[in-house]
Amino acid sequence: MSTQLDSRADASTPVDRYFNRELSWLAFNERVLAEARNARYPLLERLRFLSISGSNLDEFIMIRVAGLAGQAQRNIATTSLDGRTPSQQLAAVRSAIADLEVQQQQTWRELRPLLAGKGIHVADEGRIDAAAAKWLREHFIDNIAPVITPQAIDPAHPFPFVANEGIGVLFNLTRLADDEQVVEMILVPTALPRFVRVPGDEAIFISIENLICRHADIIFPGFRVEGDGVFRVLRDSDIEIEEEAEDLVRFFRTAIQRRRRGKVIMLELQDDFDPDAEQLLLAQVGLDDAILMRTDGTIGLSGLSAIVEEERPDLKWEPYMPRYPERVLEHDGDCFASIREKDIVIHHPYESFEVVVDFIRQAAADPEVVAIKQTLYRAGKQSAVIAALIAAAEAGKAVTAVVELKARFDEEQNLLWANQLERAGVQVIYGFVDWKTHAKVSMVVRREEGHLRTYCHFGTGNYHPLTSKIYTDLSFFTADPKLSRDAAKLFNFITGYVEPRNLEMLAISPIGLRAKLEHLIEREIANARAGKPAFIWAKLNSLTDGQLIDRLYEASQAGVRITLVIRGICCLRPGIPGLSENIAVKSVIGRFLEHARIWAFANGFAMPSHRAKVFISSADGMERNLDRRVETLVPIKNPTVHDQVLQQVLLANLLDTEQSWELGPDGTYHRLEAGERPFNLHRYFMTNPSLSGRGTALDEGAKVPKLALRKGGV
Repeated sequence: MSTQLDSRADASTPVDRYFNRELSWLAFNERVLAEARNARYPLLERLRFLSISGSNLDEFIMIRVAGLAGQAQRNIATTSLDGRTPSQQLAAVRSAIADLEVQQQQTWRELRPLLAGKGIHVADEGRIDAAAAKWLREHFIDNIAPVITPQAIDPAHPFPFVANEGIGVLFNLTRLADDEQVVEMILVPTALPRFVRVPGDEAIFISIENLICRHADIIFPGFRVEGDGVFRVLRDSDIEIEEEAEDLVRFFRTAIQRRRRGKVIMLELQDDFDPDAEQLLLAQVGLDDAILMRTDGTIGLSGLSAIVEEERPDLKWEPYMPRYPERVLEHDGDCFASIREKDIVIHHPYESFEVVVDFIRQAAADPEVVAIKQTLYRAGKQSAVIAALIAAAEAGKAVTAVVELKARFDEEQNLLWANQLERAGVQVIYGFVDWKTHAKVSMVVRREEGHLRTYCHFGTGNYHPLTSKIYTDLSFFTADPKLSRDAAKLFNFITGYVEPRNLEMLAISPIGLRAKLEHLIEREIANARAGKPAFIWAKLNSLTDGQLIDRLYEASQAGVRITLVIRGICCLRPGIPGLSENIAVKSVIGRFLEHARIWAFANGFAMPSHRAKVFISSADGMERNLDRRVETLVPIKNPTVHDQVLQQVLLANLLDTEQSWELGPDGTYHRLEAGERPFNLHRYFMTNPSLSGRGTALDEGAKVPKLALRKGGV
């Protein structure tokens, strides 16, 4: 997918200067979908990427398309960064979604015969022999029929409400007793599995909606099925904070309920939908300006994740077990002793998230620990961090948890965690009404030798046990007194609205992070104009902020060489003469989701350099992160950690050729050629230890392989 802009444009108008955010996101999801067609990947992993692409698109429709539809309906004239009105964006987005849906279904059609060749069949009638049909019928009678509820659609039975992401089946029936035509609906309960597997060595899956249609005679005895149709509904799922909301907890409890009943944004129909039933459905659902999507394949492709769970290790990536850093093991597992020795950075998922959990667990059990402070954005349903905080509070320590209720789609889980934490005696803070607390910070205050020492953890990702296995993130541990004092001010800002002053090392949004980045960019501009080496390297998930993009354009025009690794949305147009000819943008999509945010500035020396200024951050290059969220930008001073972040993590992203896409000035992404010396950054980190986590083994000759720039630089 491409924004298809003219690369020769003079960049005098917004559309020539920036890419559209929504179309850029859809281009990102197309790159995700492309991995489902990557023949180098194991087959079930390809299916996983197709499922992820489907899930991504669902969320985009429920949030971004819903937002545009609402703006267009209210005649809001605010234009996007590239100068489009909400109505113009909505038209372009709908067309792009339709194209992406066609690509998704085509990919599914390509994968099905490949799966069948490996003994995995999906709704394959030719594979359902008499024995399988008998088992399915008995399974339906025993496990499906008692759960589903057919509902007649007539004046005495109003059309039922279809929840968000709900799947339903409409039946057009004729009653045999009097030839009366009847329409019935069955809404698929979320408690039922999306796919049912027939027992046996060969995997045969049938979707729950197909299973219901197949056994309509059991549900409707005395009726003849004239036709049926499967549909799915997506609704507006965004939650807008009301300024007058006095009680955030009460507000979110009611808002979560409203989300399930939001306005219909898309109605998805199977192509063979019964015409009469379809007319009734369209009349009752209330589409207004909603998208009507017809598909000749499977609806709700995100549900294919259930098939990925099939026990076929031969069709999946070889399991990867994260390393536990030797630095910590050398101190008998004592996190505080290893941090006291010197700063350490943990590179997830290559190094175990258990280090983060152990940091909190040891603090909870340590009699010398006085206080623990923790931000919680997404903690997941099985959170060892939450359990450790509860244990610490029950042990009598002063524990403060900043729980972010506005973490989209995790609001309900976070409310549950907040209740459990409060019952255990944790001081729970919900932060700001208008700003999300997105920073990932832990503080542990410990008595040592007659005084207090503070240990800190700064993360680029969430305290989430599941995403830590698939997201690449950085966990930075330090006992630096300056960072400790800054962290304390950060928590005071969140809990007591005390604006931090005289910060020594940290930059915090929304009060200073933007200004810090702009200052660093301006220094590179000054160096370029002075004839010194001037480079900016950055790794982000998204870059959409116009002001930040303009600063990067200014740097390019001054001669600063800029290389950006932007996994997802990028509104900056690279390679435009006179505007951005010194900027290159790439996107890395692979086995792991690149999530760490890193900035590096040459500081007057050729890159990579020990004298470069390096930062990790919780913030992306988006207006919301810089102006409407609490975020951190953390300078990396320790030489070993500095080398790891700059010359391992960031450099490996720049050098990768096997999982990388290059963004062109016209908005198209092209997969890089692997070349004669292919480099896969994920494989590199899976097979090589980190610098700061290697411990004294580095002194014994077991060196970490060095990365180097290719000839000509990056």
